[in-house]
Formats: sequence, structure tokens, C-alpha cells
Amino acid sequence: MPRTVLIVDDERDTNDILASFVRSRGFEPIQLYAGGQVKAAVAEHKPALILLDIMLPGYDGFALCDSLKRDRETNLIPIVMVTALESSHHRAAGVRVGANGYLAKPFTPTQLYEAMDKALAWHEEHQKRGTHGEINFDIRSELTYLQQANDMLADLFAHTPLTDRQIKDLKQAVMEMGGNAIEWGHRKNADLVLRITYRIDPNCITLIIKDQGPGFNPGNLPHAASDEDPIGHIDLRNELGIREGGFGIMLARGLVDDFWYNTPGNEVTLIKRLDAPVDKPSS
Repeated sequence: MPRTVLIVDDERDTNDILASFVRSRGFEPIQLYAGGQVKAAVAEHKPALILLDIMLPGYDGFALCDSLKRDRETNLIPIVMVTALESSHHRAAGVRVGANGYLAKPFTPTQLYEAMDKALAWHEEHQKRGTHGEINFDIRSELTYLQQANDMLADLFAHTPLTDRQIKDLKQAVMEMGGNAIEWGHRKNADLVLRITYRIDPNCITLIIKDQGPGFNPGNLPHAASDEDPIGHIDLRNELGIREGGFGIMLARGLVDDFWYNTPGNEVTLIKRLDAPVDKPSS
């Protein structure tokens, strides 16, 4: 049976055009015109891809995408936003809710096919490589970083026995350390590349975050919280005019099982052990 693509757009002409294009690529289109129909249709048809409009009657497409990406049963289904809203603000919102592509109306068939192919390739990569081997993310901007963080979350849901709470903790730890690397290691220079290495082994998840900055001594950070004096750094930050915070390293250290920096101080390793081993795919 052909794979299905769920098309969610209240504009019937656009919906029909999308269905025609999808059919020409060998997929069976499932046409919906309201956001309230999506969850049931996803459960029934298990689509290979969702083409989702943002402005739906009574529904926010961003919120719907976010809901699907946060659900264990649906978070690996690639979603391409298809919308007339094409500002950088709206594209950023799509990234934050985990959309795998953003297609602005009007679009050409080539643009649609490219967005579909990219989203489907994302799914295939995470299906094939999510339980073994190593995935590297090279990140040069905050928006890209957020997108990759969503990708990693999808892997964690799909391929590990972690609980929802453990996944939330690990995601927070990665966000804290990635944010530190961008803000302090790169001094918010978007041209510098941040590398996140992500690996699922049978008994643990390993994440390595490396920036291109000069590094630092993690044992000598008077502007950051420490286990011995968690709030003593606050006055110093006020004196230096640094924004509130400084809890990132201490917080992240408490959310994972192992945590260490390399000697230069520009690479941090986070390890979360699994209560149940992950079965590797048979060869």
C-alpha cells in the first residue's frame, strides 16, 4: 500500500493542489480541512509526512505541531509547515515547535518536493541511526541549535527507555550547556560553529558539546553558582553587570549521571545512564 501524506489546509484549492502534487510522487493524500481532525487521522493513517497550514479555523498550527512533536507516538512524523506567513518571526516559531520544514505560499512543485524530500530524509536518518553509531550536529546559530535540540528530543523519545521526566531533564541539561557555549564560548558570534555529538549506546546516552572558544577553567568561575555556595555569585554578577543566572553548570551537573570538561574547557561531556539497555538492531 502507498504511504500516506496528511494534508491539513482549510483552503480547498490549496489542499487540492497539494494532494495532486503528493499523488504525483507516489503517496496517497489524506485531505483534512480542520485542525480538530488531525489527531484522529494521524492515529488511523500513520502518515509518512504531514503538510500543515498554520492558520486553521479555531486552531493554531504552531500549537498543533508542538503537540504532535511532544507525543511519543507521533514525534518522529516529519511536519512541513505550509503557510502564507513567511516572516523570519514565523519561521523561528516553526523551528521552536520542531517543524522539519517551512514552505511559504505561493510555492512551486520543485520547492514542495524539496521540502518533502528533506523532511523524509530527516525521518529516515533518525530511524536508521538513532539507536547506534553517532550523529554530529554542527550548529552556527541559535535557531539551528533549537532545531537540532528538537531533533535530539525526537530520538530520545523513540529509541530509549527514558521516562518523560528523564528526557525533560536531559534536554534541559543540553540546553543549559549549549546556551553557555553560545553565550560565553562564542560570545554570541553566529559565524562560529558549535558541535554537538550525540550517541546512544546500549547502556547510556552520551552528549558532547564543543565550542570554538578559548575555553576556561570550570573550577574558577566566580560569576557562576557552586555546590558550596549556590547564591554567592549573584552579588558579583550584579557588580559586573551580567544578567541574572549563573546556575547552568551546577544545574546541568545535577541532571545527568556523569559530567566533565576537557582540559582547555571548551568541551563538555554529559552522560545519562539507562535503566534498561537499548537493543541494537540486528545486522
